[in-house]
Amino acid sequence: MAIWFEGEGEIEADVATVASSYDDLGGHFVGVVSRMPGMSSVELIEQGADFVKIRTNEGVMHRSNITRSVSGDRVVVEFDEEYKAGERVASTSHFAHTFSAAGDGVHHHLVVSDLAFPGVLGFFYRHFGRASMGKAFLGSNKAYFESLQA
Repeated sequence: MAIWFEGEGEIEADVATVASSYDDLGGHFVGVVSRMPGMSSVELIEQGADFVKIRTNEGVMHRSNITRSVSGDRVVVEFDEEYKAGERVASTSHFAHTFSAAGDGVHHHLVVSDLAFPGVLGFFYRHFGRASMGKAFLGSNKAYFESLQA
């Protein structure tokens, strides 16, 4: 497992809210992805017990092998992602989110691993996009979960 990004942040929500949001995978992932920078349209195409397929203004995202483990004050969610933007740009990766109760909120730990993104554009993304994309992943989750608390 080659780690591409690892980071953490705090969310003003509770673990129960985080856990229950994954009851509707389509609604959850559309809600999170729509808060990513540059996303002007996000639409659920298909969902199943352990996958979602989402169309964005940039391409099609397929998140599969989604698992959720809830134990007391901790939620762990993992999935594989394939993202296609046009015919020639495609990336794959694995996401592992760990949400733990922390005081009045939730501590979010994110690991993105096994990133494969070929070509010149992939080279720049792999080497220069890590910090900005990682922060965007953390920020979109924070914004989504905090919107559920309102």
